[in-house]
Amino acid sequence: MAISQKSIKLLWANAAGLCSYPECRERLALSEAGEFASHTIGEMAHICGDKVGSNRHDPKQSMEQRDDYHNLILVCPTHHAMIDRKENEARFTVEMLQKFKEDHEAFIQQSLIFTPNASRQAVANEIAPLLAQNHQAWLSFGPFSEIARRNPHSGSAHAAWLSERLGTIVPNNRRINEILRANAGAFSANDHPVVAAFQLHVRSYERWVADEISYEGVTRFPVAFAELIREASGASV
Repeated sequence: MAISQKSIKLLWANAAGLCSYPECRERLALSEAGEFASHTIGEMAHICGDKVGSNRHDPKQSMEQRDDYHNLILVCPTHHAMIDRKENEARFTVEMLQKFKEDHEAFIQQSLIFTPNASRQAVANEIAPLLAQNHQAWLSFGPFSEIARRNPHSGSAHAAWLSERLGTIVPNNRRINEILRANAGAFSANDHPVVAAFQLHVRSYERWVADEISYEGVTRFPVAFAELIREASGASV
């Protein structure tokens, strides 16, 4: 039994590509890890060990339960090694690791709560850096990037793009969407169709994360939304 694509996507997206160990929050996506190795930087640790004799192994679990999202926690290599050392089994209990995961995901969710801004420009200024991060991830690791062109059949190149989508783009999309919801009144009637197109894009991304549709079913990012944010923030287009 292997960890399913759905569990991988949920784990990376809900942790926002950060280590879930308390106060660590190391960024685990590829841009910190050299050319391709991002999927080895972020490690999907089993809360109840997957093998007989491993820390916290539960013989009553099925193979499916062991590799399910609910039995996994995303951590950096340092903390993965720490929680799986045999001498640390009593220290890192199932309940403690579940609490680490719950607290980290609650922290990520809390970061999505925004105080409404008074002006269209203020909202755009809050969104602009998140869009810039997403655009840079697409330029660096997307299907038309130099990495993808040099290695069109590389599994590592695909893993690089997957980790950036889950560790950067999905969490940023969620943040942008919450900013838009909290500040719907900041935009004019002319802006609303462009904003709605972006929100449709985000909803389709979320359906991909939930494994309801393939990536090909995700609606394309509306370039007009980036142009709107640049114009509203006062930046040159």
